Amino acid sequence: MKQIGVGILGFGTVGAGVADGLLKHREVMAKRLDVDIVLKRIADLDITTDRGISVPAGVLTTDAKSVLADPEVQIIVETIGGTGIAKTFVLEALNNRKCVVTANKKLLAEYGKEIFETAK
Repeated sequence: MKQIGVGILGFGTVGAGVADGLLKHREVMAKRLDVDIVLKRIADLDITTDRGISVPAGVLTTDAKSVLADPEVQIIVETIGGTGIAKTFVLEALNNRKCVVTANKKLLAEYGKEIFETAK
């Protein structure tokens, strides 16, 4: 079975929810998709606050660049928000030939053209 690694940037409410869903539903998704979606890395400035979920050892880091450069991560989920560092990280992920998932409306409204051009 093919394996796809996921990295999450931001571990607040949304990032923790994404991580929780990936961890809780991994087996069901694998059966339905015939692809094993594995949470490989999560980057956040604060990795000590309890988010109410348990992640495997070695997944949490404060170094977002290491997540963006990790060859085992094919998909980056941006949950930081805003247009500052989120834009930088999204563009870097795309330049590293990674797929990006975001619901950051402000980022896409202000920089969508540049992001989609980079994605091409």
